[in-house]
Amino acid sequence: MKQSRLMSLVESVANVIVGYGVAVVTQILIFPVFGLHTTLAQNLKMGAIFTIVSIARSFALRRVFEAIRMRSAK
Repeated sequence: MKQSRLMSLVESVANVIVGYGVAVVTQILIFPVFGLHTTLAQNLKMGAIFTIVSIARSFALRRVFEAIRMRSAK
């Protein structure tokens, strides 16, 4: 069964929302190890930027692999 573009987007967004939380917590824990000191607001903003990029990447890759799957099925 083929996954619709909308469901591909929904899956990608759900995956990235969880990743957003993990990324922000990781930034808070790891940045100081490298001498980077940021506020919570800065971490949230950086996490938001990475989240947008991640959604686009995940959606694009999903569509590429779906196209490959559909070609192979023909």
